[in-house]
Amino acid sequence: MALQIVDLCVNCWACVDVCPNQAVVEDVPHFLINEQACTECLGDHAEAQCAAICPIEGAIVNELGEPLNPPGSLTGIPLDKLRELGLLDREAA
Repeated sequence: MALQIVDLCVNCWACVDVCPNQAVVEDVPHFLINEQACTECLGDHAEAQCAAICPIEGAIVNELGEPLNPPGSLTGIPLDKLRELGLLDREAA
């Protein structure tokens, strides 16, 4: 069980200091989550702290590849509007 940071990450450093297990590591082109250290904050917090603080929608995904902050979740913009503006693929959730 481990979360993953994907290429949408902008290396803002927000997640580094909030991880209770120091599982977020600096890397190029984007930060990574050490699978052996990541507990998804189970037992420490109600939600994964890296995702709770991440300002980028879709940058942190679970083991199924599902974003913890899916498109529209942080901005409140409806998915249909994001598609209309060309900011989201037609096939995306």
